Amino acid sequence: MDEIQHKFVNVGALKLHIAEIGTGPNVVVFLHGFPEIWYSWRHQMLALAGVGFRAIAPDYRGYGLSDSPPEPEKTTFTHLLNDLLQIIDALAISKVFLVGKDFGGPPAYLFSILHPERVLGVITLGVPYVPPGPSMLHKYLPEGFYILRWKEPGRAEADFGRFDAKTVVRKVYTLFSRSELPIANENQEIMDLVEPDTPLPSWFTEDDLSTYGALYEKSGFRTALQVPYRTVGDDLNLPDPVVKVPTLLIMGGKDYVFKFPGIEDLIKSEKTKELVPNLEVTFIPEGTHFVQEQFPEQLNQLILAFLAKHT
Repeated sequence: MDEIQHKFVNVGALKLHIAEIGTGPNVVVFLHGFPEIWYSWRHQMLALAGVGFRAIAPDYRGYGLSDSPPEPEKTTFTHLLNDLLQIIDALAISKVFLVGKDFGGPPAYLFSILHPERVLGVITLGVPYVPPGPSMLHKYLPEGFYILRWKEPGRAEADFGRFDAKTVVRKVYTLFSRSELPIANENQEIMDLVEPDTPLPSWFTEDDLSTYGALYEKSGFRTALQVPYRTVGDDLNLPDPVVKVPTLLIMGGKDYVFKFPGIEDLIKSEKTKELVPNLEVTFIPEGTHFVQEQFPEQLNQLILAFLAKHT
């Protein structure tokens, strides 16, 4: 891991952290999800650099080693999109591949729509493309569904605040590694869905957990709860909602995202190609929501095959 270099890019008044390795002409930018950070891409970054790619993984504003905005509660996906543009401009990179996991998927898709001349292709893990618009989750899922709970100002802060950052990450990683949607009972909080003695997933070590815990101890969860959970449904007024660049969606066969209303039908039918015409979909049958850490070698081969096809 020592080969990965760390630097900061000035974006307005904020210093945003990026991890970087490799010097090749083809650049891949990795966009993390929650409760992740640049570190979640460590296996992919090393593999890509080893075959001649330049790999870059930023921490979003308010995450990890990046500065927090002065008013985290006003952060939106538009800020993340603008940050990404300013990062690649600051690094003098003309075109990139984007790889997004979980809520890192939407910025990858949206950036390719807004700046198609800067994007060679998009790979997303765990999240198909759905155009921005009002969320319908409250119509189909109970109030104890984790996104609905975390969307409520103060609810998750009180829930998370009972534990240190490392324990929160442990609990969320455990929840999201399951195949069922995290739904709490009426008098139960989301963190209570994981018993204290629940073991970590076999592919996630105590050292990994300590790294995540230290980074979230530094950043806290204020921005992480705002983006994505309290900006779900924001309308970005896209001129055209179609993702036109080559796109690969990789899903773990046991990912709990399949249980979201309508998602399995969207992924496994041809509907999704109406808005992503150059889409390939592939599955890692035993994969959960964290395929990049659970099955890194398999995922790396899928990424490299896609990159080879489009460079």
